[in-house]
Amino acid sequence: MDNSSGVGVLDKAALVLSALESGPATLAGLVGATGLARPTAHRLAVALEHHRMVARDMQGRFILGPRLSELAAAAGEDRLLATAGPVLTHLRDVTGESAQLYRRQGDMRICVAAAERLSGLRDTVPVGSTLPMKAGSAAQVLMAWEEPERLHRGLQGARFTATALSGVRRRGWSQSIGEREPGVASVSAPVRGPSNRVVAAVSVSGPIERLTRHPGRMHAQAVIDAAARLTEALRRSG
Repeated sequence: MDNSSGVGVLDKAALVLSALESGPATLAGLVGATGLARPTAHRLAVALEHHRMVARDMQGRFILGPRLSELAAAAGEDRLLATAGPVLTHLRDVTGESAQLYRRQGDMRICVAAAERLSGLRDTVPVGSTLPMKAGSAAQVLMAWEEPERLHRGLQGARFTATALSGVRRRGWSQSIGEREPGVASVSAPVRGPSNRVVAAVSVSGPIERLTRHPGRMHAQAVIDAAARLTEALRRSG
């Protein structure tokens, strides 16, 4: 079968990624596996490293990079959203508060699904809303399990601290009280993909008057249960 797409540089980049599928490779190993000229193999590997599709191991060998697992997780978003509707509706009904599902996208987080309260004042976060990664319980959850370098960068200018995120990892859930928006409290828990990587955050949010200044005491277990149901659905289909 002809593996040429007609776009030479992409074909060569695909050769490099395919070569790394079987494990770490030195530059000489890449040249041998791909048949590319040494300068070409090096230029492509370094360019792919810039885009986080290739990384280096402790010995300096080329390996597949973290961006590929992020893209794979995004490919699972349809499965996540298919399950999210009934899970968020149940969470809303159990807690009496609005429920949301967030995914990280770069330095922002996006509400990809929601179940609103049926009556009374709505503390809504419409689907499609883009919110910062610097404040809020969902931001804490999406940040807490990041690789150290990305975690350090993400904490700059954030309303939460490294100590707070350590607590999130220990408990398995987060809460915020007026952190992102005055008067609003929320509780969040992580959804994990088949590789155990955190791919989304499930939240409930509402006014502090209802959720109190200790919203986790009221709703952490319900949010954890909802996150576990979504995690299980992703693992079954992963």
